[in-house]
Amino acid sequence: MKALVYHGDHNIALEEKAKPSIIKPSDVIVRVTKTTICGTDLGIYKGKNLYMQDGITLGHEGVGIIEEVGSSVSQFKVGDKVIISCISSCGSCEYCKKQLYSHCKDGGWILGHMIDGVQAEYVRIPHADNSLYKIPDTINDEVAVMISDILPTGHEIGVQYGNVKPGDAIAIVGAGPVGMSALLTAQFYSPAIIIMIDLDDNRLEMAKELGATHVINSDSQNVLEELKKIVGEDGVDVAIEAVGIPPTWNICQKIVKPGGNIANVGVHGAKVDFEIQELWIKNLTITTGLVNTNTTPMLIKAVATNKLPVKKLFTHHYKLFEIEKAYDVFLNASREKAMKIIIDVE
Repeated sequence: MKALVYHGDHNIALEEKAKPSIIKPSDVIVRVTKTTICGTDLGIYKGKNLYMQDGITLGHEGVGIIEEVGSSVSQFKVGDKVIISCISSCGSCEYCKKQLYSHCKDGGWILGHMIDGVQAEYVRIPHADNSLYKIPDTINDEVAVMISDILPTGHEIGVQYGNVKPGDAIAIVGAGPVGMSALLTAQFYSPAIIIMIDLDDNRLEMAKELGATHVINSDSQNVLEELKKIVGEDGVDVAIEAVGIPPTWNICQKIVKPGGNIANVGVHGAKVDFEIQELWIKNLTITTGLVNTNTTPMLIKAVATNKLPVKKLFTHHYKLFEIEKAYDVFLNASREKAMKIIIDVE
């Protein structure tokens, strides 16, 4: 089969690789039909994950059709069309019992990271009964790809951990795919003001289309001054960090009001300064996290209503044989006006 294989910092290649096979009775083999590229994949490509092993197939988001089922799998059968969750969970360890599936003792974020992932024609999914979701007929396959990772990540780690409430003023720092997912799912909770902050005017325009009440370009505008005009001196109730670099973290520290929440969603590859000498007195709640996908069933139902404009996130489409070009486009997202890229594997 064809698979996109990791060989080190800035070194990936589409190669021929052996088709995976069942290893444990709880496994299934999925024929991948559509996948995508995550910002985390770019981090791996850039060498952010130093413990990545040479030869791993990349990717952790996708949909496909089950081709082979292990003997202990009870919830799925050959021919089922499924969403592949970015998180694999055994369902029985102490973390799974707390719905902290991202910290599963025999799973978590392993696809495209610790084991072969989904940017390939076939993938082995461990703990299949707890790590796959059937796709309703009411959900388009491309939209279903968004439920693998970015929608639950934005919802759980940004919106829920940020404790977004009706009437809140919230700011999302970073208008990439995860920031946009936080924007979409924040609207479940009826905040009064949603401010999107980014460097890219094209992404800010999209944010307005998706429900942002205000946008601020942090390159051409003074964020603090513009924010004061919108919400006053105190700041926002919730700041969601959706990039993973020191400047965006610093913005969040400066804009949240006393008693507010900072929800860090971005994947950080370098240390940041925590201004505890300024923040200790502000009664803040600061959260971090890796998506657990415990809200995936709810998001499937919400997306099935066709009321979330998820399709607007798709900006580019490529075939699997073009995936290296797709990575180049995503690496230069601002220049290419790229948001979410769909890779058609069929």
